[in-house]
Amino acid sequence: MRFSLVLLLFFCVIKHTTAQDSSPQLISWQQIAAMPIPPANHKISYGPDSLQYGELRLPEGKGKFPVVVVVHGGCWLSAYNLQYMSHLSQELTQQGYATWNIEFRRVGDPGGAWPGSLQDVALATDYVRELAKNYPLDTKKVAVIGHSAGGHLALWLAARKQLPKSSPLYTRKPLKLKGVVALAGIPDLVQYSSEKGSCNAAVSQLMGGTPAQLPALYAQASPQQMLPLQVPSRLIQGALDPIVPVSQAQNFVDKNKTAGSDSQLILLPQAGHFDLVVPSSPVWPQVLEAVKSIL
Repeated sequence: MRFSLVLLLFFCVIKHTTAQDSSPQLISWQQIAAMPIPPANHKISYGPDSLQYGELRLPEGKGKFPVVVVVHGGCWLSAYNLQYMSHLSQELTQQGYATWNIEFRRVGDPGGAWPGSLQDVALATDYVRELAKNYPLDTKKVAVIGHSAGGHLALWLAARKQLPKSSPLYTRKPLKLKGVVALAGIPDLVQYSSEKGSCNAAVSQLMGGTPAQLPALYAQASPQQMLPLQVPSRLIQGALDPIVPVSQAQNFVDKNKTAGSDSQLILLPQAGHFDLVVPSSPVWPQVLEAVKSIL
């Protein structure tokens, strides 16, 4: 009797341990923040403010190189900067892409939030044309990749040609993009602002008010309201993401495809929020493939 009980307990422990071992080990923000920052080839200003700069990384060889504009996240807040996207940028550069990892004024910075944050990422993206005067860049092969709040900005960059001339965000001739990759992006600011979570309250800080108070501004800043994109979009989302729900990507892709645009959701069942930006993670090949499918 005692032997049977011991045997039963043994198998219960084995089963519990196996279940624990099979659960995915999601990458945390703390792990990314502790990683050494790979240096860039060049730090270049695209505007007069100290935060209006980018890090340019160039592949080996003569070029001309296709370009990936990299937009970091961090809830649009000044507490987070471009450094954590350096690993992704370096890996893309090793794959043959020039990367332009951009910094911009954020919520909490003088001149940040509406409209400055969006104006900055637009100015930085258009500045690729200036970079190409001194570096071997192919301005006809430019894509944007962004993570989290940066995913929102990346999608917005692809949509901004829809803006009316009366908008403070309007640019007469924005740089043409081949496509956009959003990693755990936030395309629907209106819906996201209505939910509870770690980043959700930052939407109203970015915009200067709620969607009910500022519907016209949200219509100019939320990609969900600026469809179709008219360029290919790949929205990559971890099913275990605690910060951005899968519905953000799914609803955007459904609406964008209905509007006639090439849009795909790549759902990663064993990924969280930060796995998508770490080249050593198991899901990185799918991120790289999405960039390749556009460029």
